Amino acid sequence: MVTTSVASLLKDKVRFELECIDRMYLNLYVPGLQRPEGLVGFLRQQPGVKVYSTNSIAPMTEAFVSSIERFVRRHGLKFVDFEKGQRKEEIALEYRQRFRGSEGVLFVGRAQEKARVFRTVKRRDARGVYPWIVMGNALPNYYYFYVVDRDFGPLFVKFCSYFPYTAKVCLNGHEWLKRQLEQRGIRYQALDNGLLECAAPQRAQRIAAQLDEKKIEAVVRKWLARLPSPYREEHKQAGYDYKVSILQAEFSLTQVLDAPAAGRSFFEEIIRENIDLGRPDQVQLIFGRRINRRTPGLFRTCVVTHGVIPSLHINYKRSRIKQYHKEGKALRTETVVNDTYDLGIKKSLCNLPALRQAGFAINRRLLELQTLSHDCNVGAKNFASITSPIEHKGQRASALRFGNPRTMALLQAVSLFSLLPEGFSNRTLRERLAPLLGKNPGQLSAGSMTYDLRRLRLHGLIDRIPHSHRYRLTRLGCSAALFFSRTYLRLFRPALSLPATSTSPSPLQRFDQAFLHFLQSTHLAPAPGT
Repeated sequence: MVTTSVASLLKDKVRFELECIDRMYLNLYVPGLQRPEGLVGFLRQQPGVKVYSTNSIAPMTEAFVSSIERFVRRHGLKFVDFEKGQRKEEIALEYRQRFRGSEGVLFVGRAQEKARVFRTVKRRDARGVYPWIVMGNALPNYYYFYVVDRDFGPLFVKFCSYFPYTAKVCLNGHEWLKRQLEQRGIRYQALDNGLLECAAPQRAQRIAAQLDEKKIEAVVRKWLARLPSPYREEHKQAGYDYKVSILQAEFSLTQVLDAPAAGRSFFEEIIRENIDLGRPDQVQLIFGRRINRRTPGLFRTCVVTHGVIPSLHINYKRSRIKQYHKEGKALRTETVVNDTYDLGIKKSLCNLPALRQAGFAINRRLLELQTLSHDCNVGAKNFASITSPIEHKGQRASALRFGNPRTMALLQAVSLFSLLPEGFSNRTLRERLAPLLGKNPGQLSAGSMTYDLRRLRLHGLIDRIPHSHRYRLTRLGCSAALFFSRTYLRLFRPALSLPATSTSPSPLQRFDQAFLHFLQSTHLAPAPGT
């Protein structure tokens, strides 16, 4: 049975740690061609176009598809028609294993996928029938170019074959890091999608931090210039060129453990202790974004078990955190951002610095919460101080008595704000506290809440944010809130709920029996009757 705390594990058992951008899925779009009015403006610039309809761009589409076919023949590539449900990455892996060059195109895949495209419909007025351009759904062919890049390794670019020919790029930061280490002659051992060990771990971390929006933009432009393009040079000079935005970004923290068996057992303990992280208030703490009744999306925690190794998935709007034991060797904490607006950040690639800062902060915040949650003992001295009256700088505050209904509800309520960056106010605390006391928020006066906040502040459990009317939990406050709540809810309340005549041993009795047995087995206490 592993008894090491989370804090001890992260301090003593992690032999290699790496924070790195993982997979990035980028959207390539032409800003002026996202609405029907943009298509009309584009057609006005094309010579010979008299009727503004999607039929007018059919020759452009045919020329684009023909250029792809010529590209395949010229480079001796193969067309691969993807079947429904087929794993494209497995096919790409087979081609990569046979590839011997430093970079190049492996093959071109083709698949029908749903897309939003322009359509022409018929409308009628007093003058008769006329064409009208609208947005609609279609199942066009997408062309996948699977390539190997000298600096980024494997990636793919896929084009929609319908106007406005939106494209997607998928690349991986760990693969980029591996290429950089190889070019610098730094030895490493791969861990699937990541690193298991590295001869220069600190240097590897510095290199990983250098992957930025400029390097990503450069590799995208590099392959756009090499692959067939639907837009000719005159189109680009008129302003019809691709811009890059972020569709999905993954930010990972990999912590390789020196004892895999202990790591697996302890990871299960982390999940058990934090099974309620998906409650809306808790997800708010981790992501640092406020959730209310009007917030769209899904907020939940689920534990997915593969064999005997569990994983933790926390959903927030369209984004999520994944935490799992990777290949039984490392703890992987990964924030997957499916919509940058979930974190209050715009989608343009130039916003990657702010997004990566937020993504890595979410990973660290989750680990910090788990550390406090798993090892929240406050110590005898702090426990005595909290449960006794206190006087500080001429101000007095009553004790926070363990087991007192008001005290226990208050500490449960403030635990919801343990890592919220903007803290909490008198009002927000009242909204959390009232249901725990079986009351409506209006039944708790502002004065009574001020009294409670004063008690918490003088006992050192909260401090006031300068120049504001908001408060934040101290580290002692986080530990005390968790320790008081869990001890009472898991041990004392079940014991006190049993009738006095019950013959079943209470949790307290079972704990006492187990502790006495431990003392006897280690010869630290005399045996009964001696």
